[in-house]
Amino acid sequence: MSDKPTIVLVHGAWADGSSWNAVSRELQSQGFTVQTPPNLLRGLTGDAAYIASYLAQRTSGPVVLVGHSYGGAVISGAGAAGGDVKALVYVDAFMPDEGETVFAILGGSGSALDVPDPTTVLDLAGYPGAPEGDAEAFLKPQTVHQSFAQDLPEADRLLIASSQRPITLSANTTPAGAPAWKSIPSWAVIGTEDRVIPPAVQRSMAERAGATITEVAASHVSMVAQPQASIDAILAAVASLG
Repeated sequence: MSDKPTIVLVHGAWADGSSWNAVSRELQSQGFTVQTPPNLLRGLTGDAAYIASYLAQRTSGPVVLVGHSYGGAVISGAGAAGGDVKALVYVDAFMPDEGETVFAILGGSGSALDVPDPTTVLDLAGYPGAPEGDAEAFLKPQTVHQSFAQDLPEADRLLIASSQRPITLSANTTPAGAPAWKSIPSWAVIGTEDRVIPPAVQRSMAERAGATITEVAASHVSMVAQPQASIDAILAAVASLG
């Protein structure tokens, strides 16, 4: 229907648009236009600018902008910079304030990624054109199985491990810009079994943003494991538009 907002789903690190398939399929069945643009995973400033440009060029009318994990940091930067974004939905996501970085948010949190030696949970690899000292980070297979998607069937975990899109280390150390959640209403879905962004960290960020919070007994990839929670939060955001 023409009066329905467009729903734009932004994936996080080590994922692609297919991570939203269960959510997309249901929303499309309800008549929504759903888009899942690529998140470049190269650097927070550039990634946010890309999504803002995508919104400006590829959407018309109101938008509900949704981000998972690192995608939350991206939509925080993009939400007020392109398109007519009316609501933000964060799923197991970062909601940084201006000047914060992903790694700093995780520091001291008990995250499976907050370890003295990152190479115990990540595999690092150089990439063409990388700034000096930068590298791509891949999740080690055991990190996927034990901490990233521990509530998914083994076959799904194996697929995630083999098809992951890496994120640069620099994307996680780039300070966030002014956040869209200060001017746009937000919702947050918190996976209570999330071992990547611990629930307490998610809750603190969501409360700071004044988000409407829901919880689901799921891992960091709750939109895969328990997609209805994400669907419900998105529909609540849609309903708020009147």
